[in-house]
Amino acid sequence: MIAKTKKKILVLGGGFGGLEFCQQFKNTDVEIEIVDQKNHHLFQPLLYQVATCGLSGPQIAQPLRDILRKNDNTTTYLDEIEGISLEEKVAKGKHRSYSYDYLVLALGARTSYFGNNHWAEHTHGLKTLQDAVGIRSHVLECLERAEMEEDPDVRRKLMTFLVVGGGPTGVEMAGALAELGKHVLKRNFRNIDPTKVRVVLVEGADRILGTYSPSLSEKALKQIESLGVEVLCGDMVSDVRPEELDVADKTLRASTIIWGAGVEAISLTRDLDVPTDRAGRIKVLPDCSIPNHPEAFALGDLAHLVDAKGKPVPGVSPAAMQMAKHVATVIEKEIKSGKASHPDQRKSFTYLDKGSMATIGRSKAIAEIGKLKMSGLPAWLAWLLIHLIFLVGFRNRLLVLFDWFYSYISFRRGARVIFN
Repeated sequence: MIAKTKKKILVLGGGFGGLEFCQQFKNTDVEIEIVDQKNHHLFQPLLYQVATCGLSGPQIAQPLRDILRKNDNTTTYLDEIEGISLEEKVAKGKHRSYSYDYLVLALGARTSYFGNNHWAEHTHGLKTLQDAVGIRSHVLECLERAEMEEDPDVRRKLMTFLVVGGGPTGVEMAGALAELGKHVLKRNFRNIDPTKVRVVLVEGADRILGTYSPSLSEKALKQIESLGVEVLCGDMVSDVRPEELDVADKTLRASTIIWGAGVEAISLTRDLDVPTDRAGRIKVLPDCSIPNHPEAFALGDLAHLVDAKGKPVPGVSPAAMQMAKHVATVIEKEIKSGKASHPDQRKSFTYLDKGSMATIGRSKAIAEIGKLKMSGLPAWLAWLLIHLIFLVGFRNRLLVLFDWFYSYISFRRGARVIFN
């Protein structure tokens, strides 16, 4: 009797989408290979906390092997994918090649400079754990240098922090930097006054957190300004140079420029000869599959998708996780039936919007869940609860909860070691 050959599923990316797919796929009569260039799953929504000394790296990251240790049908590889042939059904990594019957692309996104990639040399992005640790060390080093600096102009520049982008990443980062200087470090120095740090948030649109209702955006503006953050809205950044940024008719000078203004798909998508949007995201079909390749799917930040209700699916972690569940169901159904389906015969993906929230500072946040709108302490508590629920690993949840509670009552943050 000829043994039945197991179907092979290749998952590229260990973020929210890729990890959720592996955890949802219950069929053990398959071989799943998950490949990521990092050995850990990263809880990206809390990167800014690492960057501003609130949390340490291991508290928001957990090894993929540990998370998937009970998935006997899953093998994890630490590798960087350099190319994909959709026709030959193979992905080429730095160390080996990976063939597949089904492909799940969940490689995430990278920082976008809107065609001005040379600006990256003068700014700090915030997409990886290394980015966050680098920002933390740089910010602390700037304050240490300011403590020794006698020139008031140089000292002022060292104590100025520019944050570009008025979305959740930029707002959270700016608020945390303001709190770091005005509360956490205020008695740590003798020659400088950390409460005098200048934090400037630059947003090209006419208001921050533009995806929220205008009333919540206004409340967010008041909350972040109460922390001392200067907010500049309505003008795009026109140029970035070493320690200088041009916006409208102003030149802002700072030793720290943090870029959180946008994201785009990784460059790999542009080499696949498939339809993409301006940000490089693959224009997937309603079932999340790639056009002309029903065995290949794209999830999360990598996918441009209008769901069954005719609404664009946002590039947020809940959407990536819902897409992963949908694709797992589609593939599992086909494997069990023993025959492939045409994308038109598959169920279309429908995104369930469970709401959005953004934190601004201690007891400061906004949340929009359907018709329910919250701000201030209630929104901050809701934000705290949701992030703890989704944080991978029970040990991580306890550590994060303890650190947040300690920081809340004491205004002290423990992760303040400089790594060179």
